[in-house]
Amino acid sequence: MRRLIGFGAMSCLVLATMAAREAYVPQAARPDYAGLYREGPRLEVDTRREGDSLRVYLRLPAPARLGPGHPLHVVAWPSYEAKQPLWQDSIPRRQQRPRPEADGVRLSFCLAAARVPAGTVLQFHTGPIDAKDDYQEPTTTAWLRLTEAHLSRPFVLTDSVGQPLMRRYVQAGETFGVDSYGLYQPVRWARYAVNPIAALPPMTNPSAMPAGPRVLPILDSATTRPGEPLRFGEAGLYALRVGGNGGTASRTLAVMIAENKYPALTTAAELIEPLRYLTTSQERKRLTDAPEPKRAVDRFWLNIAQGNQALGKDLIRRYYGRVTAANHLFAAHKAGWLTDRGLLYIVLGAPPSVRRLYNGEERWFYPEGSQNGGPITYTFRPRPSTFAPDYYELVRRPEYELLWYAAVEKWRTPPTALTGPNVPTAPRAR
Repeated sequence: MRRLIGFGAMSCLVLATMAAREAYVPQAARPDYAGLYREGPRLEVDTRREGDSLRVYLRLPAPARLGPGHPLHVVAWPSYEAKQPLWQDSIPRRQQRPRPEADGVRLSFCLAAARVPAGTVLQFHTGPIDAKDDYQEPTTTAWLRLTEAHLSRPFVLTDSVGQPLMRRYVQAGETFGVDSYGLYQPVRWARYAVNPIAALPPMTNPSAMPAGPRVLPILDSATTRPGEPLRFGEAGLYALRVGGNGGTASRTLAVMIAENKYPALTTAAELIEPLRYLTTSQERKRLTDAPEPKRAVDRFWLNIAQGNQALGKDLIRRYYGRVTAANHLFAAHKAGWLTDRGLLYIVLGAPPSVRRLYNGEERWFYPEGSQNGGPITYTFRPRPSTFAPDYYELVRRPEYELLWYAAVEKWRTPPTALTGPNVPTAPRAR
């Protein structure tokens, strides 16, 4: 029995020989990807292998605009730095299978797997050709570098009503499913013992950084019946091994089960922990041990604002807004704020300029921050693994030390708070 999620039982329409239906000029070489790291809703992508096709799932956030004047484009690039695309198509509306929802619109269409070998970078864009918006507007543009895992995984995670989940994290207690192409498949899951460690400052000596364990101990495991919903009460890192029925090869997908309302922050502990990027361990202990930790966090920010309540609220909104955005953008085998990219995103803000290289590196450019006040670059190198296929590691350098402490000090002594008799005359001791 063959099933297609949420779009009815229909044969997959493979866009094998479709020519571009509209005059469409692809983005210039070496685009700037900074727009994709803005806070807020975004175009989300997932895939599933279906025989000789690759099904693409898209979710456009509201207010999604489709139809005449707002076509859906797909461009295949050999790499992020390629000057010419491999091919480009406009997907006809009848093949998009649109499904309107309260929070946007879902689409689904297929590409011939032969047209998208591993390493291909797919660009999805919906909007008028003469749009004046930033081309990297996250609500209308998404990029996906196809790996062997994308091209071989014949299943997709679904939410409680059977729609593609579009993320690799699930809240503890949240019901979700695994929907396989073709036969229903059993799911063998295992929960691993991990100790998520927060990213260390960018000047940390790489040789001094703790090495992760070579083998992760399994805490518990089980096998579920084909088609049975999944629901895990314990937060942690899980691996789902799907397949086996009908001679189907098994494939593994890692899922982070997160506590509470992730990616949002709701508890005192969730508010205190991300402050490690700005505080000492003694300061965090005082916050944790306070009779009312949440009130203690408010007082922490109000003290920084020197009693200015409007400024204190703005600092809270900006800092924790970045933490929540990092959780959504960079979730891997651990919460997004714990990752290297999350570290810089929170303290320095969303990168004003981002370049992705052919070798997978990602470079974030900030217009000021170097010792002479000029631009500075941070490089992230891909460190994919079974548990974190999209993980990036910061290239750390000793010359970042003074720059990092200066960035932290900007949070600790915001300029508009420096009024009155308590103006600091020297940097705080660390």
